[in-house]
Amino acid sequence: MSGGMRVASAYLAAPGFEPELEEELRRAGVSIGRWHGPLALCAAPPVPAAWALDVWTDPREVAVPSIKAGASALRAIQRNWSQVPVLHHRRAALIEAALPPVKARALRFPEPAPTGHLGGWTLLSPELMLVSPTKTSPFVGGAVRFEEDREGPPSRAYLKLWEALTRIGRWPDPGETSLDLGAAPGGWTWALARLGGQVTAVDKAAMDPAVAALPNVAIRTESAFGLEPEKLPPVDWLFSDIICYPSRLLVLVRRWMAAGAARNFVCTLKFQGGTDHDTAAAFAAIPGALLFHGAHNKHELMFCLLGQEARAA
Repeated sequence: MSGGMRVASAYLAAPGFEPELEEELRRAGVSIGRWHGPLALCAAPPVPAAWALDVWTDPREVAVPSIKAGASALRAIQRNWSQVPVLHHRRAALIEAALPPVKARALRFPEPAPTGHLGGWTLLSPELMLVSPTKTSPFVGGAVRFEEDREGPPSRAYLKLWEALTRIGRWPDPGETSLDLGAAPGGWTWALARLGGQVTAVDKAAMDPAVAALPNVAIRTESAFGLEPEKLPPVDWLFSDIICYPSRLLVLVRRWMAAGAARNFVCTLKFQGGTDHDTAAAFAAIPGALLFHGAHNKHELMFCLLGQEARAA
């Protein structure tokens, strides 16, 4: 037993966001038994957790009488494992070296996420490790890495968009239309335009000239909140990286959903000061919604919703 309790789930927090994860779990009725580095160890079964980069869904303790025995125990369960290093780093590194290598290769977007099975493990003590053959993320440490473009985009915001689209396994096809709200300076618009579809960028601020000049980009120099979705042609994708309170974004998303004016949504909830857990929960409660904190997000959550028909949220 880990610290006297049976661990039934473990949640991997991004650095600095442990309080957000702890509060989210508390609201879900889950108490953290203890922290093991970035891992929140819990006695309750796993629950959805937007603030967790990864969730270990089947943790169990395995004795490690020796380095060879520890590696053999992992290989006996399955091939691919990723370590969360917390304690006893030298011993953990030797165990990891005795396992088949798992390379956290950078993806070339829009390359799909890996489909191979990947488990997680960490040393609790020199003679005991916590292992989970299953976890929610296919990525080492729950963090997707990309081959970055350091010349084309006007900002690095495109990385969190790439991560969101990779996580949902969908992105705009060349024949689909996208509306990018709060687009300036154009990082998301640049990334969407590269996929080949028609992109309309909306922002009162000026766009990067190179992005604005792209042949499949149209510019609307106005506020995203001034648009009337009921009067606009429907779009296949609605994107938003608007800097606004999440509660205001929720009103906007619900209006576009009620109008049936967008089939797919990818939006950033940007928290101003404290974390608005109530609004985050309202986003998560929308049927079919996916809410998560990505490795490329700051004090933000990503909201994704695919294939919506006209209906009120």
